[in-house]
Amino acid sequence: MTEYSKLEPGDTAPAFTLPDADGNDVSLADYAGKKVIVYFYPAASTPGCTKQACDFRDSLAELNGEGLEVIGISPDKPAKLAKFRDKEELTFPLLADEDKTTLQAWGAFGEKKNYGKVYEGVIRSTFLVDESGKIEVAQYNVRATGHVAKLRRDLAV
Repeated sequence: MTEYSKLEPGDTAPAFTLPDADGNDVSLADYAGKKVIVYFYPAASTPGCTKQACDFRDSLAELNGEGLEVIGISPDKPAKLAKFRDKEELTFPLLADEDKTTLQAWGAFGEKKNYGKVYEGVIRSTFLVDESGKIEVAQYNVRATGHVAKLRRDLAV
């Protein structure tokens, strides 16, 4: 299995341009001059991913109030993301990384273990990218439940 490098604070955030739930391209460069939380999750409409997305949704006003934007990225197709967004009333961009290139560049794809089985998959990860495009916070293998609350505590938001 391929091992992808993990990002660390101070690293330049890898650039990306990915389609959103409506098929419109969104780039990290669109957020230049802003702080943005970029989080990677395994699959839309699954229990853990839904919990995490809804926690971001419910905290969005406070995060935005502190100057933080939020972007979610998964390997789902845009149509699946649109259904997820609409069902859960998500108001931040969900981006489709179907070929997993961005997931790999951010170290959010790699070896996982489940019930003794080893396989490659999405590593639930969250990053804070600063106004200059540098990684300020890099968190890998985060838990879906309680993660947003912990992140808000860590960021004092």
